[in-house]
Amino acid sequence: MAKKSIIVRDAKRIKMIEKHAKKRSELKALGDLEGLAKLPRNSSPTRRTNRCAETGRPRAFMRQFGLSRLSFREHASKGEIPGVTKSSW
Repeated sequence: MAKKSIIVRDAKRIKMIEKHAKKRSELKALGDLEGLAKLPRNSSPTRRTNRCAETGRPRAFMRQFGLSRLSFREHASKGEIPGVTKSSW
């Protein structure tokens, strides 16, 4: 499990991205690079990290499910994810 402080930091970034999204899009449309530079760095959407909703793990993230590979495998084997079955041949 990821450190709580890092999970909280990423959640803070997400809030900041949502807060400044409108202003950022207006400045981009105008081509005002100085205005963009004055906005907080964490308001940029590229600073956001995909994290597992359950554990906060940043690596091996599956976008379709919002989980890391470890959490996904655990839930899939229990049958908790609809439409996902273990393959066999």
